[in-house]
Amino acid sequence: MRGRQDCRLPGDRGAGRPFPLLHRPPPSGERGRSVTAPGTLAIYAGAALAEIAGCFAVWAWMRQGASAIWLVPGVASLAAFAWLLALAPSDFAGRAYAAYGGVYIAASLLWLWMVEKQRPDAWDLTGGAICLFGAAVILFGPRAMGS
Repeated sequence: MRGRQDCRLPGDRGAGRPFPLLHRPPPSGERGRSVTAPGTLAIYAGAALAEIAGCFAVWAWMRQGASAIWLVPGVASLAAFAWLLALAPSDFAGRAYAAYGGVYIAASLLWLWMVEKQRPDAWDLTGGAICLFGAAVILFGPRAMGS
């Protein structure tokens, strides 16, 4: 069996990471930056709004007969979603995405109520609360350094 080839570029600091070419260290002024809980929630709320709006634009075009012009702001909104989610303060993308999932579910229920004018029922609200609790456990649970 052949050994793994080193894919690092000169000056790359991503050695030991699963995808070293995808690793981009933060600008020097951002090292050690911590985002507060309200800041994290603001990032996730903005990402949820952008994702839901982008997906709704596609939904409106495909399922409700809206003009294909709806796809333009939809794609822009989905790009904003990806950018915002990349700002989430986590060392691992999977953990950021998992925590975001709970916020997305709660935001989807707000969209159901505020935009689609369908009031969430008790089961919707209970499920949303469980998901938010799970997101909080993932985000704010105590962890060993570097995990």
